Amino acid sequence: MGDGSSASYIHMVHHLIEKCIIFKMSKEECMETLSRHANIKPVITSTVWNELEKENKEFFEAYAESQNNDRHDRMSEQETSQMIRKLISDNEDPPSSRTSSSSSRNIRPTT
Repeated sequence: MGDGSSASYIHMVHHLIEKCIIFKMSKEECMETLSRHANIKPVITSTVWNELEKENKEFFEAYAESQNNDRHDRMSEQETSQMIRKLISDNEDPPSSRTSSSSSRNIRPTT
Protein backbone atom coordinates (compact mmCIF):
# COMPACT_ATOMS: atom_id res chain seq x y z
CA MET A 1 0.00 0.00 0.00
CA GLY A 2 1.22 3.49 -0.81
CA ASP A 3 1.00 6.36 1.65
CA GLY A 4 -2.23 7.63 0.09
CA SER A 5 -3.96 4.29 0.20
CA SER A 6 -2.77 3.65 3.79
CA ALA A 7 -4.17 6.99 4.90
CA SER A 8 -7.39 6.26 3.04
CA TYR A 9 -7.68 2.84 4.68
CA ILE A 10 -7.09 4.28 8.15
CA HIS A 11 -9.65 7.00 7.43
CA MET A 12 -12.18 4.32 6.42
CA VAL A 13 -11.51 2.35 9.63
CA HIS A 14 -11.87 5.60 11.60
CA HIS A 15 -15.25 6.22 9.92
CA LEU A 16 -16.42 2.66 10.65
CA ILE A 17 -15.39 3.00 14.29
CA GLU A 18 -17.51 6.15 14.50
CA LYS A 19 -20.44 4.11 13.16
CA CYS A 20 -19.80 1.48 15.85
CA ILE A 21 -19.84 4.23 18.48
CA ILE A 22 -23.16 5.51 17.15
CA PHE A 23 -24.50 1.98 17.74
CA LYS A 24 -23.03 2.07 21.28
CA MET A 25 -20.63 -0.81 20.66
CA SER A 26 -17.69 -1.49 22.93
CA LYS A 27 -14.19 -1.60 21.49
CA GLU A 28 -14.34 -5.41 21.48
CA GLU A 29 -17.76 -5.48 19.78
CA CYS A 30 -16.48 -3.02 17.18
CA MET A 31 -13.36 -5.11 16.53
CA GLU A 32 -15.47 -8.24 16.08
CA THR A 33 -18.03 -6.51 13.87
CA LEU A 34 -15.46 -4.91 11.58
CA SER A 35 -13.56 -8.18 11.34
CA ARG A 36 -16.68 -10.13 10.44
CA HIS A 37 -18.44 -7.67 8.13
CA ALA A 38 -15.68 -5.44 6.71
CA ASN A 39 -12.78 -7.92 6.76
CA ILE A 40 -10.68 -5.54 8.88
CA LYS A 41 -8.17 -7.22 11.16
CA PRO A 42 -8.94 -6.64 14.85
CA VAL A 43 -5.40 -5.36 15.43
CA ILE A 44 -6.03 -2.57 12.89
CA THR A 45 -9.34 -1.60 14.52
CA SER A 46 -7.73 -1.70 17.95
CA THR A 47 -4.80 0.48 16.84
CA VAL A 48 -7.04 3.10 15.24
CA TRP A 49 -9.40 3.03 18.27
CA ASN A 50 -6.42 3.55 20.62
CA GLU A 51 -5.22 6.53 18.59
CA LEU A 52 -8.72 8.02 18.63
CA GLU A 53 -8.78 7.57 22.42
CA LYS A 54 -5.49 9.48 22.73
CA GLU A 55 -6.77 12.33 20.55
CA ASN A 56 -10.21 12.51 22.20
CA LYS A 57 -9.51 11.55 25.79
CA GLU A 58 -12.51 13.32 27.36
CA PHE A 59 -14.97 11.89 24.84
CA PHE A 60 -13.77 8.32 25.34
CA GLU A 61 -13.81 8.68 29.13
CA ALA A 62 -17.45 9.78 28.94
CA TYR A 63 -18.17 7.02 26.39
CA ALA A 64 -16.63 4.37 28.67
CA GLU A 65 -18.75 5.67 31.55
CA SER A 66 -21.93 5.47 29.46
CA GLN A 67 -20.94 1.95 28.33
CA ASN A 68 -20.61 0.88 31.98
CA ASN A 69 -23.99 2.40 32.82
CA ASP A 70 -25.61 0.75 29.79
CA ARG A 71 -24.21 -2.67 30.76
CA HIS A 72 -25.88 -2.43 34.14
CA ASP A 73 -29.18 -1.64 32.42
CA ARG A 74 -28.91 -4.31 29.70
CA MET A 75 -30.21 -7.82 30.09
CA SER A 76 -27.95 -10.68 29.16
CA GLU A 77 -28.63 -12.53 25.92
CA GLN A 78 -29.97 -15.46 27.94
CA GLU A 79 -32.30 -13.18 29.93
CA THR A 80 -33.49 -11.57 26.70
CA SER A 81 -34.18 -14.97 25.11
CA GLN A 82 -36.10 -16.12 28.18
CA MET A 83 -38.14 -12.91 28.16
CA ILE A 84 -38.98 -13.32 24.47
CA ARG A 85 -40.00 -16.98 24.95
CA LYS A 86 -42.21 -16.00 27.89
CA LEU A 87 -43.86 -13.18 25.93
CA ILE A 88 -44.51 -15.51 23.01
CA SER A 89 -45.95 -18.26 25.19
CA ASP A 90 -48.11 -15.76 27.13
CA ASN A 91 -49.58 -14.41 23.89
CA GLU A 92 -50.30 -17.72 22.21
CA ASP A 93 -53.93 -18.73 22.15
CA PRO A 94 -54.73 -21.88 24.09
CA PRO A 95 -55.58 -24.74 21.69
CA SER A 96 -59.25 -24.81 22.78
CA SER A 97 -59.83 -21.17 21.84
CA ARG A 98 -58.57 -21.70 18.29
CA THR A 99 -61.44 -24.02 17.41
CA SER A 100 -64.11 -22.50 19.60
CA SER A 101 -66.35 -19.81 18.20
CA SER A 102 -67.79 -18.84 21.57
CA SER A 103 -66.25 -15.38 21.40
CA SER A 104 -68.12 -14.59 18.19
CA ARG A 105 -71.54 -15.56 19.61
CA ASN A 106 -71.83 -12.39 21.65
CA ILE A 107 -71.08 -10.09 18.74
CA ARG A 108 -74.16 -8.49 17.26
CA PRO A 109 -74.25 -6.29 14.19
CA THR A 110 -74.94 -2.63 14.82
CA THR A 111 -77.71 -0.90 12.92
